[in-house]
Amino acid sequence: MAGAVDVTDLVVTFKSKRATTTALDGITLTVAPGDLVTIVGPSGCGKSTLLKIVAGLVRPTSGTVSLMGREVKGPEKEIGFVFQRAALLEWRGARKNILLQAEMRGMDRTLAAKRADELIDLTGLTGFEKALPHELSGGMQQRVALCRALLHQPRVLLMDEPFGALDALTRESLNEELNRIWRETGTTILLVTHSIAEAVFLGTRVAVMSRRPGKIIRTLDVDLPRERRYAEVMSDPRFERLAGEIRALLGSHSG
Repeated sequence: MAGAVDVTDLVVTFKSKRATTTALDGITLTVAPGDLVTIVGPSGCGKSTLLKIVAGLVRPTSGTVSLMGREVKGPEKEIGFVFQRAALLEWRGARKNILLQAEMRGMDRTLAAKRADELIDLTGLTGFEKALPHELSGGMQQRVALCRALLHQPRVLLMDEPFGALDALTRESLNEELNRIWRETGTTILLVTHSIAEAVFLGTRVAVMSRRPGKIIRTLDVDLPRERRYAEVMSDPRFERLAGEIRALLGSHSG
């Protein structure tokens, strides 16, 4: 049975006048429908490149990527993408920034408006619909970006360090929010992070990558309840054990 995302023997090389660089080497990964798989690894190991290939924004040198059993050959409409920076239009309020997705995709206006209101309620943005980006905190801006990415109800949501620029407390709060949204929507999520704690807290599985050329060292199951709270998870021996195992894997492949 095909996964929501299937990556098989993926190799990516970039050529310049000076050299040929292998960014990813032999990546194989399956994300089942409804899973939240996190990818953790050192800077420059190709994590973001992998997401761009899944989205159809970058072509692999060899290997294949499929969404719902269909090979990715160009930019995909079935995915949503959340980046580290919210990239909101400064002259548009929160709701209008969310609805930008509908305008770009030619969605039915009535259905898009209803969906936007549902997402605003789901993410705690009620009361901030008309607020401009500069009137919102970094965390609130990322909530708007998340709503925008979910507006067209994508089969797969890709997230590239979505909370990396936020302070620790806001990041923890949004991790809990993302866990709740994932449980309520059932969206398949593939999320890149540099944080071992974030990878374990959010993931149903964690894919650990080596330094460049990026390879998946191991994929680990996360034996924690689907509903998670930071205070409870951080004191859970299962969290400590898994985080320690990931740290050891990264350390053993850093040289």
